[in-house]
Amino acid sequence: MADQQKKILPINYTHREFDTIREDLIEVAERFYPDSFQDFSEASFGSIMLDAVAYVGDQLSFYLDYNVNETFLDTSYQYNNIVRHGRALGYKNTGPSSTYGTVAVFVMVPASSTGIGPDTAYIPILKRGTTFSSVTGQRFVLTENIDFSDPGNPVIVARTNDATGAPEYYAIKAYGNVVSGYFNTQVVGVGGYERFKRVKLTDPNIAEIISVIDSEGNEYFEVEYLSQDIVYQEISNKNYRNDNVPSIIKPILVSRKFIVQRDLTNSYLQFGSGQSGESNVAADPQAAALDIFGKKYTSETSFDPTRLSKNENFGIVPTNTDLTIIYRGNDPLSSNIATGGINEIGTGLFSFEDVNLLVGGTVDAVRESLEVSNETPITGEVSAPTSSEIKMRIFDTFPTQNRAVTQADYENVAYRMPGKFGSIKRCSVQKDPDSLKRNLNMYVISENSQGKLVVTNDTIKNNLKTWLDNYRMINDTIDILDPYIINFGINFVIKTKIGADKHIVLSDATTALREMLGNGFYIGEPMYISDIYSELKNVPGVLDVIRANVVNMNGAGYSSVEFNINQNLSPEGGHLIVPKNAILELKFPSVDIKGRVR
Repeated sequence: MADQQKKILPINYTHREFDTIREDLIEVAERFYPDSFQDFSEASFGSIMLDAVAYVGDQLSFYLDYNVNETFLDTSYQYNNIVRHGRALGYKNTGPSSTYGTVAVFVMVPASSTGIGPDTAYIPILKRGTTFSSVTGQRFVLTENIDFSDPGNPVIVARTNDATGAPEYYAIKAYGNVVSGYFNTQVVGVGGYERFKRVKLTDPNIAEIISVIDSEGNEYFEVEYLSQDIVYQEISNKNYRNDNVPSIIKPILVSRKFIVQRDLTNSYLQFGSGQSGESNVAADPQAAALDIFGKKYTSETSFDPTRLSKNENFGIVPTNTDLTIIYRGNDPLSSNIATGGINEIGTGLFSFEDVNLLVGGTVDAVRESLEVSNETPITGEVSAPTSSEIKMRIFDTFPTQNRAVTQADYENVAYRMPGKFGSIKRCSVQKDPDSLKRNLNMYVISENSQGKLVVTNDTIKNNLKTWLDNYRMINDTIDILDPYIINFGINFVIKTKIGADKHIVLSDATTALREMLGNGFYIGEPMYISDIYSELKNVPGVLDVIRANVVNMNGAGYSSVEFNINQNLSPEGGHLIVPKNAILELKFPSVDIKGRVR
C-alpha cells in the first residue's frame, strides 16, 4: 500500500503549454522509469519523445482554448465568427461602405422655333443608372432620375448664330445624387431542389444586390428575413412633372425571396425551403388576418403586416435553372473623391417625351453634350469596422429590438444603416439641453480616402434621416449635426537607460504612441494623459518620462478649431476633457508626435 502511494503523482491540469508539459513528463519519467530512461540530453531519443508528446499536448490545448473562446461573443477573435454571433442576435453586416454625394450635370438643348427658350421636346430625363467616372478610374452611379425640364433648373444661352446672334442652343444645369460603385453581372447555375440553398458570389466587394432573375424570368426579391412576405417596390411615377414625385412605393406579395449574408470577404444569397408549385408559400392576406380557424375568437392579437402566412417554407427555392444576379460592386478604399474629380460620362441613359417625333441627329447631339462635375467632395467611411467595433455594435443591436428609445439605440441604428446608403465613421447622440421636449442632437463624422476626419455630406445625412424615421419614437425629434474636429499633437521628453541607443529608443517611443492612438477617438471621448506616460514608460530602454504635453494643432492642413488644452484639463491634470460635440484627431502622426531624449 505504501509503495502504491509513492507512485501516485498529482497531475497539474493548469499546465497546458509546451514547457510545463515537458517538465511534468520529465518528472514522471525520472520517478517511474529511472532504469529505462537515464539520458535526457537534447540529442537523446528520450528527449525527442518527450518533445513530441509535449508538442501534441500544446497543440491540443491551444485548439481547445480556441474553440471555447470562439463559442462566445465576448471572447471570440475571428471576424467571421463575430459576424455569425451578431447574426444570431439580430445584427446584419452591411458589407463594403459606399459614399454618396451630389453632382451637377449639364446638357445642351436646341432653341425653340421662336428662338426664345429651349425646345421642350428635346429636354431629356437623365435616368437612374447612368454612370460617371473620374480620370483616376473611380466610378459612380446616378441613384435618381434627373428631369432637365424642372423649372427650377438654371438655363443659359450656350451657343448663338454667328450671323444673327440668335440663340441656337441653351445649356441646362441640374443636380442629382450619385453613389460610388459599378454594375456587374454574375450567372450562377443551380441544380436540383435543396432546402435552404445558399449561393456564394465571387466578387468580394458587393455593396448591393440589384436583381436576381432565373432562366424562366422569375424575379427573386431581397427581404430582411425569410418569413417576410411583403416588399415595397419602387415604381416610376408617370405624373412626375405635375406632382414632382419621381417614384411611387407599392407593397407587393412575394413568394420568391432571399436574404443576403456576408462575412469578411464573401457575400451569399440564402433562400428558403419551398418548392415551386406549392400552394401555401404565401397566404391570402384576408385569410391570414382572420386566423381564427374554428374558433369564434382570436387569442393572438399581434399581427406582423410583413408576414401574411405562418408556413415554414420561407419562399420558393430556385431549382434546375440559371440565376442572373446583377449587383453593384464598390471598393471602399477608392470611393472618396475631391471636388471636381467626377468629370467623365460612362453610360448615359436618356428618356425623351416622344423620341419618334424628333430628329435623330439632334437627339444624338443632346446626348453627346452631357457633362458632369461634383461641386463638393464626396466622402464617407472607407475603412471596415474592426472586430472590437463590430462587437460593440452587436451588443447594442440586441437590446435595440428594431426600435430606438434611448440614446444608445439611436447610435446603434445609425451604425446599422446599410452601406449602400453611405457610412459614417463616428456617431454620438446627446439630449438637446435647450429643448423642453425629446429633442436629440446626433453628431456624425466621416473620413476621406486617406482616413482623415471630414464633415459628413448632406446626401448621407438625408439618407440617415430617412433611415432613422423607421425606428424613432413618434415624439422624438432629431437634429443631425457636425461635431468640431480638434487636431492635436504630442510633445514628450524621455530619459534613456545607460547604454541604450537614444535614436532607437526615441523611434520606438514615437512608434508606440502612434500605435496607441491609431484607432482614433469617439465623439466626446476624453484623452487620458496618464496613458501616454504609461505607454512611454513601457518602451524598452526608457528610464523615465520627463514630460508629455498635448498641444492643439491648427493652421494649414488642420482644422480651424482653436482649443485651449490647459483650460480643459481635469483638476489633477490626468486627462483632457473633450466637449460632447467635438472629436479629437491625431491627423498627421508622423509629424504631430515629437519627442526628445535627455
